[in-house]
Amino acid sequence: MNDFRHVDYHKLNARQKELHNFHKIAARLADYGFHSMWLSDDWQGADFIACHIDGATILRVQLKARMVLDRKYLGKGLHIAFRDGERIFVYPHDALLDWVRTRNLMDETRTFWQDQGIRSWARLPSWAEDFLVPFFEIKAVRQ
Repeated sequence: MNDFRHVDYHKLNARQKELHNFHKIAARLADYGFHSMWLSDDWQGADFIACHIDGATILRVQLKARMVLDRKYLGKGLHIAFRDGERIFVYPHDALLDWVRTRNLMDETRTFWQDQGIRSWARLPSWAEDFLVPFFEIKAVRQ
C-alpha cells in the first residue's frame, strides 16, 4: 500500500527544505522547457543548473529562501531562485543589483552591506515587483 501523506514544510530540517524548494522550482521551470540538475557541491556559486531545450540556454542558479543581493555573486553570471509562497522567481543577480542601484533602492552605507556585502528581504518589497514580475516570475502553467 502506498503511504502518500502531505509533508508539513515547517517540520522539515534545513537540508530537506532546500531540496524541497529545489524540486518545486525545478518542476515549475520544466513547464518552460528547462531540465534542472542539482549539484552536490556548489559549482562556481551555483546550487543547480537549468538547461533549456533550445540547447543554448544554461542558467547557473543559486537557491535562496528569499530575494537576496550578495557581493560574492557579482560577476559570476548567476541567477537567484526563491519561492514567495507559491510564487517562484528566478532572476539574474547582477541585473537586479544594477536596477536597485540606479534607483537608489538600497542604502549601501548600512553596516551589514558594508561589512558583510549581503542584503536580503524577508518580505518581497513592492518596488521589487516592478523588476521581478514582468520578466522573472515563473508562473504556474494551467494544463
